[in-house]
Amino acid sequence: MPIMPTTKVTRNFQVTIPADVRSRAAVEKGDILLVDYDEGSGTIRLMPPRRGPRRVARLGRRIGLKEIEDAIAEGMRESLR
Repeated sequence: MPIMPTTKVTRNFQVTIPADVRSRAAVEKGDILLVDYDEGSGTIRLMPPRRGPRRVARLGRRIGLKEIEDAIAEGMRESLR
């Protein structure tokens, strides 16, 4: 079994993703990662965003904060498929 890279949790509960993992996952500075904890296996999973063209729609009307937040949440779900 290959040796897995390790990282340390800082006092602010921050971790550094090892360079080889960052490069294989194509994680870049400023990316937002989805964090998931699986209680069954005790694993923490980081999921990087999917890259590609953005979908744009002209609504022709003003939208509210709730609609913007919902659209962002949907976009995050789609980017992590």
